[in-house]
Amino acid sequence: MVDEGEGGGDYADGYLVPVPEGKKEEYRVLAAKMAPVFRDLGATRVLEAWGDDLPDGKVTDFKRAVKAESGENVVFSFVEWPDKTTRDAGWAKMMEDHKDGPGDDMPFDGKRMFWGGFRPIVDL
Repeated sequence: MVDEGEGGGDYADGYLVPVPEGKKEEYRVLAAKMAPVFRDLGATRVLEAWGDDLPDGKVTDFKRAVKAESGENVVFSFVEWPDKTTRDAGWAKMMEDHKDGPGDDMPFDGKRMFWGGFRPIVDL
């Protein structure tokens, strides 16, 4: 697990990523590299977590959501931001300045990754 920052804020990006079991460490290294980049862009917290207890559902589940193949696991991640404005500016800066991004050599199939932005409704 990679967990950097104190958290808090009014906006979060959430991700699900299918990662081959054999590339767990590669993914962890990438996550550890990207966490400070997100923090430098204004994120208050970055969390990347390796799937541990992912039961098979009858209709859907975490593995089906990303079409995980045999030998793959699911990473659940979120990035907390102080607000949507900071998040939008941070992503614009990252897209503009590709040197901060992960590059083309990602240890997972990005076509099956999905993400979205969320506003908190409970934050205790």
